[in-house]
Amino acid sequence: MRALPGGWLWNHGRLLLGASVLAVLVWQLGAGPFVDGLREVDGRVLVAGVLVGLVTTVCAAWRWRVVSHGLGVGLELPRAVASSYRAQFLNSTLPGGVLGDVHRGVRHGVDAGDVGRGVRAVVWDRCSGQVVQILLTVLVLLALPSPVDPMVLLGTALAVGLVLGVLLLRARRRSSRVGLAARTVVGDLRAVLARRSWPVVVVASTVAVSGYVVTFLVAADATGVDASWPELVPIALLVLLGMSVPANLAGWGPREGVAAWAFASAGLGASAGVSTAVVYGVMSLAAALPGAVVLLAAWVRPRVVPLEGVGHG
Repeated sequence: MRALPGGWLWNHGRLLLGASVLAVLVWQLGAGPFVDGLREVDGRVLVAGVLVGLVTTVCAAWRWRVVSHGLGVGLELPRAVASSYRAQFLNSTLPGGVLGDVHRGVRHGVDAGDVGRGVRAVVWDRCSGQVVQILLTVLVLLALPSPVDPMVLLGTALAVGLVLGVLLLRARRRSSRVGLAARTVVGDLRAVLARRSWPVVVVASTVAVSGYVVTFLVAADATGVDASWPELVPIALLVLLGMSVPANLAGWGPREGVAAWAFASAGLGASAGVSTAVVYGVMSLAAALPGAVVLLAAWVRPRVVPLEGVGHG
């Protein structure tokens, strides 16, 4: 029997995990929380999602631009914003939730003449944003009551970072491809952590994460959740961490699962968590719709034939 390739298992396994989370939620809670969330979406909610999405997208594009410049593949801010919108739209409509980022990395690399650096810039952009988000989450969990012990999250993050650091240092000494890759990673880290880069990464990521939290608070308000913002902010940050897991169906799955668990742990009800996550998902899709315009413009532009010489001769 022919073995399945690892890539096939990874891609389909991620989708299966996201679908399984949704199936378990429907099995345990029914379809009601999903339908209730959709019913609460109105024009006010959609406009809020688009406006907050503009801020978060510009901040994310700003961070990506700085990281790209550090790696030697320059990128102008307007182009970074347009590409970020396009990536968000693809992430929100295609399985896996990361295909848009793959596209923007490859596209930027091709335009800059170095696909490897272009893809690595996107990877470091995403990773740096996640690191800042984890640190913010730990700080908030330390300051406000939450369903999770912040020291568990901090200890896990530090343990993972320590293991990766040790492996990186050991691999760096090798003369093989692994050693070359490790030295490339170290060089990239120096660029990302350069004096002119890391403050922008921290500020842009902090503003972006704050925007995501505001979107979550609007979604919770729309569904009628009876809780104060000090109760909801830690939950929102935990849900955002769940959303970073690349095992979803166009963003759906882990977000709803973590929201159901976090709301239930806080005594707010799992159904309320699912409904809030559904509204958040619709708001995120609305915020990403400018990316569809960017895609359409890129599709139409090459098909516009110049009329030079028409009417002459």
